[in-house]
Amino acid sequence: MSAVTVVILAAGRGTRMRSATPKLAHDLCGRPLLAWPLEAARAAGAARVVVVVGPDDGLAEAIGARPTAAPADPAPAPPAPPGAPARGEGVELVVQREPLGTADAVASAAALIDRDGVVIVLAGDVPLVEAELLRALGEAHQASGAAATMVTTLLGDPRGYGRVVRDGDGAFVRVVETKVVGDASEAELAIAEVNTGIYAFDGAALLDALGAVGADNAQGERYLPEVLAILRARGALVATLAASDPAVVLGVNDRVGLAAVRVEAQRRIQERHMLAGVTIVQPATTAIDVTVEIGEDSVIEPCTQLLGATRVGRGATVGPHSTLVDALLGERVSVVHSHLVRCEVRDGASVGPFAYLRPDALLREDSKVGTFVEVKNSDIGAGSKVPHLSYIGDTDLGEHSNLGAGSITANYDGTSKHRTTIGARVHGGVDTSFVAPVTVGDDAWTAAGTVVTGDVPPGALAVARARQRNVERYAERRGER
Repeated sequence: MSAVTVVILAAGRGTRMRSATPKLAHDLCGRPLLAWPLEAARAAGAARVVVVVGPDDGLAEAIGARPTAAPADPAPAPPAPPGAPARGEGVELVVQREPLGTADAVASAAALIDRDGVVIVLAGDVPLVEAELLRALGEAHQASGAAATMVTTLLGDPRGYGRVVRDGDGAFVRVVETKVVGDASEAELAIAEVNTGIYAFDGAALLDALGAVGADNAQGERYLPEVLAILRARGALVATLAASDPAVVLGVNDRVGLAAVRVEAQRRIQERHMLAGVTIVQPATTAIDVTVEIGEDSVIEPCTQLLGATRVGRGATVGPHSTLVDALLGERVSVVHSHLVRCEVRDGASVGPFAYLRPDALLREDSKVGTFVEVKNSDIGAGSKVPHLSYIGDTDLGEHSNLGAGSITANYDGTSKHRTTIGARVHGGVDTSFVAPVTVGDDAWTAAGTVVTGDVPPGALAVARARQRNVERYAERRGER
């Protein structure tokens, strides 16, 4: 693949998605749809990855690339100047100005195609293609001496796909489209072998044939499979490579198709984790993004979502009914019935049930955030506990402290946020409010129901509440009135 250019066709409008978001920018298990074939091309070791997009479709932003219009003259593209920023980690974008078909889309990238090299072309809306298939295609194409090699697969239900017609010796003859009644004969419709839309070409053969592709069809568009017929008519060899995995043809045209692809993508993601030593108790109710990392001997309980850049350490238990977004968990962490976003939970700590860790929450080793506790932008010290019914915001809590039920850090004065600092080995009484900015020293105590508005010295007991007064005979006197 070191001399192979991969061209990904991504200029389709995707109107059947019925969305303001471009089709290929829709999320599939933590990546935009377009990023899946991009990752496959990179992992396969392609020398160059070119993406053909439509005008002003927003896909450049979705994959972190800058659109780069190819020059009209099909001369080799000039090298990037020294120090020029990478475009989407080596991705080059060209724009197909009008939606005139797949052959026209490839022609839009002609200036970036090496006549002496190999070109692999695939669609951006078929996300489950894998690097192994692209490598096998490149190797098979170069070994065969063919001008073009098409990937095919066998489908139990091939309806809607172009059929691969072969001669009596099994050699490729043509692709018959079947989208319109009458395009194919009954015998051709009975063929189970279909075109996957993934091709390898010799650069010169492809470029020379593109100009001969016509638009004599109901849509008035130029289609890439016509290149195969043109090359064969010119006496060139057109080969095929059978893909054993029919999921390579699972495309996304609408949200129904996206859901079907997501099911298969989830199966692959979860299978990879399970084979690596992770227990997923109920895969059907579990969602794991492709970007997630999970350590050995971890257990993912039912109805759990692990999303974004989440990392889970060895021996952790997550769930049931938990959602983690960009969360970092250490080893032996327990998260039960909780929601974690952009936070860190270190080795041996526990969260939940029904806890909410918001961005920049840090739970250090063996700490605990318990039932109905919300933590935001706070550092919970090693071995410390916030067990029940509390809100801890903009707070630094030292080691081995315990805050009683109903502890509140009042961090907002109506204008600005302020920080609370609570030392080590502090014992907070139930229903204590800390009105920031305030500092509580090491080994201090607070009495139940205290509102802390001033600093508490180390080792002191803070009591800030009205003294109890009992009104004798209150009920009797009330009755007299």
